[in-house]
Amino acid sequence: MDSEQIQSHVQRIRDVGFTVIENAASSELVNGLINALLRIEKEHNLGPATTSFEGFKTVRINNLLTYDDIFWEVPLHENVLPIVESVFDKECLLSSFCSLVLGPGQEAQPMHEDTQLIPLPRPHIPITLNAIWALSDFTNNNGATRIIPGSHKLDHAPEYGRHYDSVMATMPAGSVMLFDSALWHAGGANESDGRRFAFSCAYCWGWMRQQENLQLGIPRDIATRFPRRLQELCGYGIYKGQFGHIDNRDPIELLGRERTKTTVWEATDRRKARNAAM
Repeated sequence: MDSEQIQSHVQRIRDVGFTVIENAASSELVNGLINALLRIEKEHNLGPATTSFEGFKTVRINNLLTYDDIFWEVPLHENVLPIVESVFDKECLLSSFCSLVLGPGQEAQPMHEDTQLIPLPRPHIPITLNAIWALSDFTNNNGATRIIPGSHKLDHAPEYGRHYDSVMATMPAGSVMLFDSALWHAGGANESDGRRFAFSCAYCWGWMRQQENLQLGIPRDIATRFPRRLQELCGYGIYKGQFGHIDNRDPIELLGRERTKTTVWEATDRRKARNAAM
């Protein structure tokens, strides 16, 4: 994806709150991800969620990065991450990553937005972005996400349980809808006779707390095998040389990586030394 395409998606997120990257993932990757989900469900005897909001006929698998190496490709995907980094910066974090597999008969979610518990006046800058990966075709009758374009600019959140007119974010399998999490949205009802496979892969600023506690939730021996960029997305880094350090050191050293960033305090002393030498 070139810089012009990236900026076009960024502008759509700013203007209407979402963008769709059609056919972002190859069919081989999509099939591999579905097969991995089916295997994990069976091996770990995982069933539907136990709350109405999450869906009594929806299987959600959290902490996906711990189950199979194929899931590592999702947060790092070359057609998604550059857009996220352009909305935030290259020190952004992975906030959460889970499967959303809607079974037949799953009812629609209530309209909501994902930042309404954060005590910030609306509207505000994007603070989290959610990438909804369509591993199945998203159609009008199998639970395609419902959205209200432009609602990220409203000064209030939706009233829980109230009906709102919305549009269906239909898209072919392999596509990704990336949206400002302040956008009003909801999972649709699955009125088909098949399961609808999807991921929710959310990102946030490096100065925010992640929705999932990935540093504690992912065993160290697994995190050590991640590509360095995925380790950084999971929180093994220092934001702006200040936030997230451990005793003034870069947490990525805990995973056996060479330190490449300095703290803001070290950088200040280095500038002083350079200036004194001039």
